[in-house]
Amino acid sequence: MRVAICYPPLESEKGVALLTQNRQFQWFSRPTYIFPVVPATAATMAKADGHETLFLDGIAAKLTPDEFDRRLADFRPDLVVLETKTPVVKRHWKWIDAHDYRTVLVGDHVTALPEESMAACRVDYILTGGDWDFLLKNLLEANFDPARFEPGIWYREAGAVKSTGPFRLDHNLDDAPWIDRDLVNWKLYAYRNGNFKRTPGTYIMAGRDCWHAKCTFCSWTTLYPTYRQRDPIDVVDEIEMLVRKYGVREIMDDSGSLPVGAWLATFCNELIRRGLPKKLRIDCNMRFGRLAYEDYALMRRAGFRLVLFGVESANQETLDRFCKCLTVADVEQGAEWASRAGLDVHLTFMFGHAWEGPAEIANTVALARKLLANGHAATLQCTLTIPYPGTPLFKELKAANGLTTLDWDEYDQRRAVTKTPRATEAEIKRAIRRVYRGFLQPRALWHLFCRNLFDIGFYYRGVRYLAGHLLDFKT
Repeated sequence: MRVAICYPPLESEKGVALLTQNRQFQWFSRPTYIFPVVPATAATMAKADGHETLFLDGIAAKLTPDEFDRRLADFRPDLVVLETKTPVVKRHWKWIDAHDYRTVLVGDHVTALPEESMAACRVDYILTGGDWDFLLKNLLEANFDPARFEPGIWYREAGAVKSTGPFRLDHNLDDAPWIDRDLVNWKLYAYRNGNFKRTPGTYIMAGRDCWHAKCTFCSWTTLYPTYRQRDPIDVVDEIEMLVRKYGVREIMDDSGSLPVGAWLATFCNELIRRGLPKKLRIDCNMRFGRLAYEDYALMRRAGFRLVLFGVESANQETLDRFCKCLTVADVEQGAEWASRAGLDVHLTFMFGHAWEGPAEIANTVALARKLLANGHAATLQCTLTIPYPGTPLFKELKAANGLTTLDWDEYDQRRAVTKTPRATEAEIKRAIRRVYRGFLQPRALWHLFCRNLFDIGFYYRGVRYLAGHLLDFKT
């Protein structure tokens, strides 16, 4: 069978679509490309099972719609798989209806609302949940026979829409092959990525997805309500292969939270034993409140460079309503420990919470700027609060008439879709720009200079990304 896993070009005056494997969709003025681990694993599985496989990312490859369509038509696929997300799902419906292919949709939006997409376009299958790479393998092995489908697959039969029931997350991640990086054109994502300080870089996932899995706003809790992790030695083996075979110099582990405890100790000590910290740097997502200074110090010795944390707000009510299980003191202490251990700390904040007003917004701005000035945050990112379908936050706000629209096109970070009776959208976006201008504080600049003394390329990239973010949140 001929299988194509694709990202059609999404042309827009809003910028470049940050779609692949992304928890928070944005149109970026300054593009960045995230290597899509699960789609790449799906392509690798299909190829390993003997299927002719095409991985075609029209966004990262900067293809025109005509060029994309020509390449896809030349491949003559029997099945086309599209990863979608709320702000672009309507575009994908139109694409499906305009092309005569057997198609599959995957992603958090269609996991939350599968019946909507089955009714809105001619899509043939929807694979729900985060393990859709395993479900695609099953779909192909079953040769489209519903009697052999695993749970979590939506399909059409005799004019009716049917389902095999709720998806399961009982697949063993160690059964998945290492990604065939050549098959999926890994270099498209190796350089233009805001996380990488060294290039070429690439992504892996040690787990799916976050062991906390309670944040009410996170769309990936829809995909991964159950956390699983790979064997730590196997992950190190894959990293060593990426260094030796491809010359990779930086790796981002994109698990929602990197495994901790004994897993993390084993992983770090194995990296050190093999001498890998001399050859590459590692980045990861983590949560505050779980690791001590000694853990961060071990990570630094093991070659970790960048650790990303979600803060969201400096107000305890918001942290509690989001089920973050954090305090502001945890944030400040954890950021100080990680930075003192020699790690670059990246923080994410969200603005536009329905219950916050000017005072609460100012608290978050002050915390972000303080952490930059103290050198406890090397970089940070701000987004608007976007309640994606399927999340507890979406259900809460919809029930309370707290959404400005249900037009999915508007859920793209360009304007607020959460009603904020205590603050205007202009005030919220001004606050975001004030956070980003915190990089220009004298003390923040001093820490940045000391941390990157001779890295002219870092300064050049940083200025361009800062300018891009300021444009992304203009009023």
